[in-house]
Amino acid sequence: MASIEEVDPPKKQTKQKRGPPPLVKYYLVLYNILSALGWSYVLLTTLVHLFDLDGAHSAGTPLHAWLARIPYLPAVRKALAHGSTAAGLPAWAVPVVRRAGSAYARVGPQTAFVQSWAALEVLHVLFGWVRSPLGTTLIQVGSRLYLVWGVAYQFPQTHTNPLYASMVLSWSLTEVVRYTFYACNLLGSEPAVLLFLRYTLFYVLYPTGASSEALLIHATIPYPGLGLGHGFGAEALHTYVRQALFLVWWPGLYVMYTHMMKQRRKVFGGAGRTLGAKPKSL
Repeated sequence: MASIEEVDPPKKQTKQKRGPPPLVKYYLVLYNILSALGWSYVLLTTLVHLFDLDGAHSAGTPLHAWLARIPYLPAVRKALAHGSTAAGLPAWAVPVVRRAGSAYARVGPQTAFVQSWAALEVLHVLFGWVRSPLGTTLIQVGSRLYLVWGVAYQFPQTHTNPLYASMVLSWSLTEVVRYTFYACNLLGSEPAVLLFLRYTLFYVLYPTGASSEALLIHATIPYPGLGLGHGFGAEALHTYVRQALFLVWWPGLYVMYTHMMKQRRKVFGGAGRTLGAKPKSL
């Protein structure tokens, strides 16, 4: 639900259609490149942590030794071991899930920092530099900021929840493709691979990302859980707000999911469009 999307698929540029002024265009290209790099760092760091690629949780190997020399890849904290996470999982997945429980300690501050820069996208809309609706942008950017600052930062129980790792992986994979695609589009290029990924990955990443977000919100709701038994006051009010958000997250996922399916059909023009070709009706 918190995925940030443009309202329409990219349209074919014509000589009659004016693009942004040169300085604005260069700024937007730089913004998208830096955002793609930031999310690439978050993605790489999360994968290194989950799969122990820097050897922090296992005996060293030549690959581990090589990765350990890469700047900004320090050893992560010791993964939390919870016996219940092993139930029903294949042997190879058990250590991954356990390390997912300490992903916040490794990438939490970095994720919050990179995500916070998305607030600039609201200004981009206000200044008329991009063609996304203001209301949609506010909701999408605001929901992401609420998750990193109002949920993950405020509630320590989310710091050891493996769903934080699945949320960050879904976000970072989506954003690396999205920002790279936008940068290329501003430069007059539309790589077929990026176009395909841009309008295909959501089939998997929307459900994994949105469900992780909703369940993280639910994890912050104290006993007795959903309901009106939390009393009164500011803290109780925030609890009721989180309950409401948890309930609306699921229909919100459906709306965004079906919206992107429609966008994909517009971009690819049904079965008749080949990758890299321009949409027939746009």
